[in-house]
Amino acid sequence: MKTTITILAFLLFALLTSAQDTFSIIAIDTITGEIGSAGASCLDNNQFPGSGGAIIISDILPGKGAIHTQSYWLAQNQANARLKMQEGLAPADVLIWLRQNDPEGAFGTLKRQYGIVDLDPQGHPRSAAFTGSSCLSYKNHKTGANYAIQGNILLGAQILDSMEAHFISATGTLADKLMYALQGANVPGADSRCLSNGTSSLSAFLRVAKPDDATDNLFLNLNVPSLPTGMEPIDSLQRLYNHWKNTVNTGDPKLIKTLIFPNPAAGEFFVVWNGADGTIQLFNLTGQLLLESPLQKGENKFSLQAPPGLLLAQIKTGNQTVLTQKLVWKG
Repeated sequence: MKTTITILAFLLFALLTSAQDTFSIIAIDTITGEIGSAGASCLDNNQFPGSGGAIIISDILPGKGAIHTQSYWLAQNQANARLKMQEGLAPADVLIWLRQNDPEGAFGTLKRQYGIVDLDPQGHPRSAAFTGSSCLSYKNHKTGANYAIQGNILLGAQILDSMEAHFISATGTLADKLMYALQGANVPGADSRCLSNGTSSLSAFLRVAKPDDATDNLFLNLNVPSLPTGMEPIDSLQRLYNHWKNTVNTGDPKLIKTLIFPNPAAGEFFVVWNGADGTIQLFNLTGQLLLESPLQKGENKFSLQAPPGLLLAQIKTGNQTVLTQKLVWKG
């Protein structure tokens, strides 16, 4: 009996962890031609090293469209969807093709979920989505003229409803609207697997492409691949986005690759790091070492007790100092 329970528990774990992604939105700004993609999941890069977390589902073809392939994600399906969009198939026709040509046949089709948006040859937006009957509940999708929202393993219908309401009511750029849509799902257990963690998810992303962007160099490409237990990925992504907006106004969006914020800071600060694992050190102006801690890719949070003053932050990978930055400490 004990063996049977163990086997059933393992199968349930495999079922829950293979379902990817959870809630996401893709959309097009018909005025600017920008195409965006955002989402979150209770799966992260720690569980699937190399995936980058939820961002694995996102595929944007600048000037053309965007595709989300989720729930029992397969790289082959994502590649096929991209190919069919490049061939000129409309979103609804891409979905038909995917459903008829799933590598696992009809069984595979029933457990997939897709969202697709594009611009037709006349520049008009088109959208389509599909939710297989075998996706884990709550599952559904919602589409509008220029967007598709989809989710599975959700707390309930209110998650998708809130995302849609936030997106439609938001003002500002496409990126603003996508970020606000994710905030609509910023409740504990939005991905029901994360309810015990007290967060909506474990990883989140936000991406926007301008019409002339290269696929590997998008205008906006923010990702929170994983976080310490209890930290909210959508809040982390919001902080990244807020700082990206400030950075992009300086004309150098590449600076987003390393951020130490807030600055000035008090009590705690964050470091967004995209390099190899390294070490951060904080010194005061007399050269006294106040903090030394490991630094990992993604968002890192540090606490510090030190008197007010100007501090010097140094980031090292191996024995090489790769970044030096001043930090105003308010105590």
